[in-house]
Amino acid sequence: MRKLQDLTVKEFLEKTAANEAVPGGGSNAALNAAMATALTEMVASLTIGRKKYAGVEERMKQIAAEMSEQRSRFMEDIDRDAEAYRLVMEAYRLPKETDEEITTRNEKIQEATKIAALVPMEVAERAFGLLGTMRKTLEKGNPNAATDGLVGLMNCRTAILSALLNVRINLGSITDRAFVDKLTAACDRMEKETMEQEMAAISRLKSKR
Repeated sequence: MRKLQDLTVKEFLEKTAANEAVPGGGSNAALNAAMATALTEMVASLTIGRKKYAGVEERMKQIAAEMSEQRSRFMEDIDRDAEAYRLVMEAYRLPKETDEEITTRNEKIQEATKIAALVPMEVAERAFGLLGTMRKTLEKGNPNAATDGLVGLMNCRTAILSALLNVRINLGSITDRAFVDKLTAACDRMEKETMEQEMAAISRLKSKR
């Protein structure tokens, strides 16, 4: 079976629109993160090799390499999220005729649901960790590509918020309160700071008009 990340854009969208559970919001969150890194790499690449930006060339080369690496990881996350969903569905299909089977099934559901929360949490955390670099690329990179870079940052915001939404929906089924409280606090913090960073980047670009 072909990986989701290997589908054409048209095929991926058709599969998303189909009467199937995957690819869903989690996979699309990872796709948004991948698009964010691609656009940021584009800005860096359009800065490299231009005399006017010689002072930031080495940094832009580092950024381009980092974004390329992260894009590959986010593409893998498209399929990781789908696999996490599959594990949850398999757990729910386990037999529940006896007390022992019910106990085992409940344990497997909890285990799988934790994985289904941790996969998008990792996507959100990695995307969140790139926001600062994306803003720096916007500030120091080729201004002719600034709007492209800002779209990338907005893609990153979408990736973070949508991934965290998928974390939260899974937390609602998890009974481990310490686990739930820890991830909820992290979600709250990242959501707030992500919105603040996006608005700061938008305001800065508008002020240069």
